[in-house]
Amino acid sequence: MTSSPAWIICEHCDSVYKAVPLAKAQTARCIRCAAILDRPDPFSIQQLLALSISAALLFVFANAFPIMTISLQGLSNQATLWQSVQALAQGEISVIAAVTGLAIILAPLLQICLSCWVLGFALAGRAAPGFKNCMRALEHLRPWSMLEVCLLGILVAIIKLAGMLDVHPGTGLWALAMLTVLIILISGKGIRRLWKDLEDVIR
Repeated sequence: MTSSPAWIICEHCDSVYKAVPLAKAQTARCIRCAAILDRPDPFSIQQLLALSISAALLFVFANAFPIMTISLQGLSNQATLWQSVQALAQGEISVIAAVTGLAIILAPLLQICLSCWVLGFALAGRAAPGFKNCMRALEHLRPWSMLEVCLLGILVAIIKLAGMLDVHPGTGLWALAMLTVLIILISGKGIRRLWKDLEDVIR
């Protein structure tokens, strides 16, 4: 029996193409809509796992340390991400607090845990238990993880408050900034390569 060729389906216009090997600097684009179809994997599985573990450590720092310190006339106050969500829950906008908690705490946490889970087994050439469900969950979580929006909001708040109060970025803010970059790196198309790399194992 001859094996069927690999195919790539454009996510935007559903055009179908036969996959071809790409060099390091090459990119495959859709002829119809010019969307990016495929590009060489920038990271190996070992590197993706290292980035995921680093993201886990930064997640702890981002939630354990204050993101900013506000001072006025000798009085100061600090706030962590979790305290910010709790503050939103105290008022009449508790629904916003739930969405905020999902977008900046729960979704990134699940992304990091699932990434470490599937990549840890993939490093040994095995498919993790529940591999298919984990990979689908990672795909569904990607739009809900909004750390970059949170980071932008915090920076805007610091700039606006700086004229009235003494505002100092905290350790949590620096950890959040680095975590945002790592989440973007590990949640991109790089981890999707596991479907192809473990194809023989998950059948």
